[in-house]
Amino acid sequence: MFKYYLQLGFRSLRRNPVLTALMVMAIGFGVASSMTTYTVFRAMSGDPIPWKSDKLFFPQIDAWGPNTRRNGTEPADAMTYVDAVSLMNDHRAHRQSALYPIAPTVHSDNPTQKSRTAPGQAVYSEFFPMLDVPFLYGGGWTAADDEQHARVAVISKSLNQRLFEGKNSVGQSIQLDSHSYRVSGVLDDWHPQPKFYDLATTDAFGPADQVFLPFTSATDAQLATRSGFFCIKLPGPGYAAMLNSSCTWIGYMVELDTPSQASAYHTYLEGYAREQQASGRFDWAPNNRLRDLPAWLDFEHVVPQQTKISFVVALCLLLVCMVNTVGLLLAKFLRQSGEIGVRRALGASRLAIAAQFSVEAGTIGVAGGLLGLMLTWLGVQVMYGFLPRQIADLARIDLLLLWQTLLLAVVATVLAGLYPIWRAMYVRPSLQLKED
Repeated sequence: MFKYYLQLGFRSLRRNPVLTALMVMAIGFGVASSMTTYTVFRAMSGDPIPWKSDKLFFPQIDAWGPNTRRNGTEPADAMTYVDAVSLMNDHRAHRQSALYPIAPTVHSDNPTQKSRTAPGQAVYSEFFPMLDVPFLYGGGWTAADDEQHARVAVISKSLNQRLFEGKNSVGQSIQLDSHSYRVSGVLDDWHPQPKFYDLATTDAFGPADQVFLPFTSATDAQLATRSGFFCIKLPGPGYAAMLNSSCTWIGYMVELDTPSQASAYHTYLEGYAREQQASGRFDWAPNNRLRDLPAWLDFEHVVPQQTKISFVVALCLLLVCMVNTVGLLLAKFLRQSGEIGVRRALGASRLAIAAQFSVEAGTIGVAGGLLGLMLTWLGVQVMYGFLPRQIADLARIDLLLLWQTLLLAVVATVLAGLYPIWRAMYVRPSLQLKED
């Protein structure tokens, strides 16, 4: 029967080519606008580490007091050096790492290569297993290296290619600023987007980090943070004054495997803040936060409000297109009232009529989906010219998006056809035959 209804649908569509084209265009444009904005929304709001995002947490400690709180209640999203080091020394999480962004200058032994700054991070050894960072050669450094302030480094695959022509460089030395560091590992392709581990101080969709150094040796070398330095009172002169100031510039993350561990860690943060209050460092009540990764992404507004609004507007446009399609389908189906009356008089049931026109609506949906696919591809190409490169690389059309676009077009058309189909089902055959 499906084949028969499909043949009837094609005949009906060919009889009214202009009306058919209008319906296909309405669905195609509505679906394309929705899927184009959805592609960008998906690129910016995806979970960068879905197998572990519920175990990664970002603590916040209120080091500035009630007069400087975000939205009147929220503490700063970064930490002071004093608090970060204290939390690292206490080590109350399964894994944890303080971190801050750096940009040392990489000097090459090859005279044909210019010295360049390399974006990177100063982290602790537990950073790599905590984030399941993949390695091409070697691995991260050890906790003993952290304690001994060892000058070791993990470099990216691209930096290894530039300095060592892609060969295994573990054990080799690289020159960063005025110091030499031993390579302990080379990352495989790893550039999570958004860069969730350092949202507090850098751009969520910034360039990939190329070098990672021990936090302790980075501060020994007095490597400055390359962004995200916030103060309510300027520190005194010198690097030591900066470390002991109330300025916030250190990111911090912990791995907590169970809800009970998360609860215990939050209790620890409260106790730590009370200790600081008792010592006279804070003169306000504890005001700490502990957010898991999904909540952290939302708190940091990784997906801009404009993107969400654009997505909602595109969905509203799809709704308008569906309403227009309702009117077009209703006009088309009711023009076939005579045919419906004859079929009903010959014994066709209401369900048979509904099935016939549902197949016809689905056919329009498939055609609209194919048009929507082409328009979505065109829309994404246009978006490339307006989006930052890092986001544009994520906003791509894949097999899942193709199926989602076709499914949305068919579902939207069938939903738009429900009322016209219902009207067609209840055409009175006696009245139609009498009029004919």
